[in-house]
Amino acid sequence: MKDVSILTNNGVDLNKSLEYLGDLSFYDETLETFLEENKERVPKIEKYLKDQNMEDYAILVHAIKSDARYLGFSSLFDIAYAHEMASKANNIDEVKKEFEKLIKEIDKYTDLANKYLGTEE
Repeated sequence: MKDVSILTNNGVDLNKSLEYLGDLSFYDETLETFLEENKERVPKIEKYLKDQNMEDYAILVHAIKSDARYLGFSSLFDIAYAHEMASKANNIDEVKKEFEKLIKEIDKYTDLANKYLGTEE
């Protein structure tokens, strides 16, 4: 069995997440999907920002935000939500200014998820 304290001791609201997802088995599956999808999402949001394509950027940060909510990643949820709102308002300057913060938070939870799942590279 995986050590859930890896998550809970690092700010993951696992209790809230399990309200959404039901059990740890489904949580683990959702977490694995999050990791896989972000391998494509992160390069795409970087490209969309570079191209100033805020419509597609908003769609992907919305997906990241939703996953963060379901997985109990509260701080990532908050940052992704702010990016979603800024990109929907076509506020490219705000998105650029806060982009590194979003990437660092995604990386933080990616590392944490890999540690929890035992898939560290």
